[in-house]
Amino acid sequence: MFTSSVGKKLVMGLTGISLVLFLTVHVSINACVFAGLFIEEQTGEMFNKAAHFMGSTVLIRIAEVGLFAGILLHIVQGYLLTLQNQKARSVGYAVAYKDGSKWYSRSMGLLGSIILIFMCVHLYHFWVPARFTHAGLEAEVSYDGGITNMHNMFDLMRVTFSELWVVIVYSIGCLGLGYHLAHGFQSAFKTIGVHNKKYHAMLTSVGYGYSVLVVLLFIAMPVAFYLGWIG
Repeated sequence: MFTSSVGKKLVMGLTGISLVLFLTVHVSINACVFAGLFIEEQTGEMFNKAAHFMGSTVLIRIAEVGLFAGILLHIVQGYLLTLQNQKARSVGYAVAYKDGSKWYSRSMGLLGSIILIFMCVHLYHFWVPARFTHAGLEAEVSYDGGITNMHNMFDLMRVTFSELWVVIVYSIGCLGLGYHLAHGFQSAFKTIGVHNKKYHAMLTSVGYGYSVLVVLLFIAMPVAFYLGWIG
C-alpha cells in the first residue's frame, strides 16, 4: 500500500479527497468574516463563534490529529511519486513530447511545495497563536451576555492582513492551491475508480468550478481586510 506505485496513488487519492472535504469546511467557516457586510456589525461575531466551536469541540480536536496525519501522508507520498517518476525517466526525450496534459498536471510537485510553504506561514499566523502562544489574542471577546469568552480571531485576521507582503504571499499560495486542485480533484476520483467518459467530464468540470470558487474566497479575505472593506 505504501511502497508500490498503485498503493501510493491510492493513498494520494484518498487523502486528497479528505483534504478537499476539509477545505470545504475551512473556506465555509472563514467566509463568515463577510457576515458583517450583510447581517451584523463589523465585530466578526459569526466568525469568532464558528472558530470557537471548531477549537473547543472535543471530537473536532481529535479529528484535527487525523487531518494533520493525512496532510503529512499526502505530502510524503506526493514527493515519493514525484521522485519515482523522475527516476523512471532520468534522461529527457530528444524531441519535446506533448501528451495534451496541462502544465499544472505535470507540476504537482512544484505546486505542492508552494502550498507547503504557504501552509507553514498560515499555521504560524493563526493555528499556533490559537492553540499555543495566544499572541495577539490576549483580549478575549464574549457575546450573548458574556456567557462564553473566546479568542478574537477576527481581529487577529485584521491585524495579520494589514501588511501587504502577507496578502501577496497568501494570494500566491492560494493560486498554487487552485492549480493543484484543478488537477488533483478529478485525479483523486479517477484513482479510486470513478473513471469513465461521462463521469470524468463531469468531475473535471466540477473540479475546475470548485477550484476557482475556493481560490476566489480564500484570496478575497486578505484582500478585503487589507483594503478595509471588512474589519
